[in-house]
Amino acid sequence: MEMPLNPFKRALAAGETQLGLFLGLADAYSAEVVATAGFDWLLIDGEHGPNDLRSIIAQLQALAPYPVRPVVRSVDHDVARIKQLLDGGVQTLMVPMVETAVEARALVRAMRYPPAGIRGVGTALSRAARWNGVDGYFGQADQEMCLIVQIESLAGLAALDEIVRVDGVDAVFIGPSDLAASMGYLGQPGHPEVRAAVDGAITAIAAAGKAAGVFSADPAVAAAYRRIGASFLLVGVDALLLRNAAVALAAKFKDDDSGKTGASY
Repeated sequence: MEMPLNPFKRALAAGETQLGLFLGLADAYSAEVVATAGFDWLLIDGEHGPNDLRSIIAQLQALAPYPVRPVVRSVDHDVARIKQLLDGGVQTLMVPMVETAVEARALVRAMRYPPAGIRGVGTALSRAARWNGVDGYFGQADQEMCLIVQIESLAGLAALDEIVRVDGVDAVFIGPSDLAASMGYLGQPGHPEVRAAVDGAITAIAAAGKAAGVFSADPAVAAAYRRIGASFLLVGVDALLLRNAAVALAAKFKDDDSGKTGASY
């Protein structure tokens, strides 16, 4: 059996523009529905979404038949949890709240086998290795790993120049909401000072030769980020798409007469 390749990593390296969506519903069926929508990549969110290892693997399985590229966001920097995600088949990992080059280097090592790293060996139990079915897995696995670190604090911004120089960091993703909170503008990711900080970070990441990513559900803002160097973007959230569509549908059919207790059919 051949080693599964990582098209997302190759797209990042080629500078291809990729538009993605958060998957936070923690459901394989809804993930498969979204896989048919035309996004380039989907982020299975293990940080804020109610996902666990089994639900993440189930979504990877649901997405596998489709050309969309899966990325998983870990809940934290825990090496043991990262090992389980990689063994479960995750090849592209986004890690939140990276604030130093030391942390970035530790994450690189967590995603690689010895001697380059500290990833534990357990391929007989590993979906990633197809339970020892992939020929030459150990010789190929490291090169297919893709690490995206998230910068979402003032400390992370201060260390950005060092973080982007860490070998093994493939991309840097800016989180405007947490960055806004760190800057004293909680709930205001569009504040001019936050936008300026995000713009500066994207420009610096791209200038360093790394792929720059960011979240924005505003098409005009997303387009502006693309113009200054962002090559992969998240542009929405599955839970919000569902809620907003449901709210709009309810409002469309709801009786305008507030005195009535029910609709007539």
